[in-house]
Amino acid sequence: MNYPLKVSVVFSVYNECESLPALFDTISGLVQASRHHFELIFVNDGSTDNSGAIIGEFRGRFLSPNATVRYLQLSRNFGHEAAMIAGIDHATGDAVICLDADLQHPPELIPQMLEHFEKGCDIVTMVRRKNAGSSRQGRFFSSLFYCFINQLSPHKLQENASDFFLISKKVAEILKKDFRERNRFLRGIIQTIGFQTATIGFEAPTRQAGKSKYPFFRLLSLTSAAISSFSKAPLFLGIWFGFFFALISFLLGFYTLWVYLFGQTPPSGYTTIVLFMSVSFMILFFLIGIIGIYVGYLFDEQKNRPLYIVEINE
Repeated sequence: MNYPLKVSVVFSVYNECESLPALFDTISGLVQASRHHFELIFVNDGSTDNSGAIIGEFRGRFLSPNATVRYLQLSRNFGHEAAMIAGIDHATGDAVICLDADLQHPPELIPQMLEHFEKGCDIVTMVRRKNAGSSRQGRFFSSLFYCFINQLSPHKLQENASDFFLISKKVAEILKKDFRERNRFLRGIIQTIGFQTATIGFEAPTRQAGKSKYPFFRLLSLTSAAISSFSKAPLFLGIWFGFFFALISFLLGFYTLWVYLFGQTPPSGYTTIVLFMSVSFMILFFLIGIIGIYVGYLFDEQKNRPLYIVEINE
């Protein structure tokens, strides 16, 4: 493609007032150096700081013949995944690029992503080779998550893939029409949707300002949504545990009967029975909890409530 493209760049913003000025400087330089037309979409995901006012000031003073700035304010905080979906839904470009506003997704790599798009790739995924802002514990849990989900899911996901990606207008239209789950793992959907795909590795820099918006329990919720979206394997645990405990019960019953008929004294069996029942009920409630999670997600889908609500669209 030798002609200029219209590129929609979606920024998910949640309490990023400290990092936004540096982001604006980087984006301004990128836009001025490019031959493409940019549609910059800032999705304010219910920020409680003055991120919205800072974006408004940037819109007022930013003048470029090859760029437009759009602003979406959601009525409350719907979460990072919903903010990305909102940006994609409102994007009109030939290519749509999603990234965070905290500069841990380097905007300087956008030209490289567009090169792959111009070569015919409908999807460009960005994989972190190194994350300077992540702790050793965070890297361990991230590696454990991908190992776990790749064991459970028939779809193998790239380890350390991020929410920094490019999709073509064709893929964006598919996401707008068909992939409308309330509980979703967008970076996983992008990897399993098909089409010609390229992958670029990058090093995530240290966070310049602000703090992570994914505390432990929110990451746990995202992990639960990812597993339920890509695997039904946890639901089969009941069958395997059932077979296992059926075997244990058969052997225990056979042993008890044998000792009763041929042993010197019949065993009391109190400790064995208590332990067996305790472990059985523990596993039973664990399986009921797994089923409850899936039923809860089904309930969310059945209610069919909106993924997000836009309060301001400018």
